[in-house]
Amino acid sequence: FVINKPDVYKNPASDTYIVFGEAKIEDLTQQAQMEAAQKFKAAEVPQPTEMGASGTTGPAAIPGEDEDDGEVDEAGVEDKDIDLVMSQANVSRTKAVKALKNNANDIVNAIMELTM
Repeated sequence: FVINKPDVYKNPASDTYIVFGEAKIEDLTQQAQMEAAQKFKAAEVPQPTEMGASGTTGPAAIPGEDEDDGEVDEAGVEDKDIDLVMSQANVSRTKAVKALKNNANDIVNAIMELTM
């Protein structure tokens, strides 16, 4: 058993201790999994030296990509689908509509196209 944040009191007249707190069963396999996941996350995160001298962590803009925010034909594409793709891929409405049209209104493939 494990007691997180215990309150421990000692009886001054004897060697008796009183412990208050919530007793939980310690799951060693879960702790091992969490430690392995933390090591995996730490290995996956690129170090600043791997990213370049600037050490920026944000996504770099893709050069040569047109950012035409002009009107695009939204015929055949539902507004809720466009909003979903925009929110999940963090792109403009124009890009979301183009991705949905390229993928026959398949939301999942449109998001994958924009994020991968």
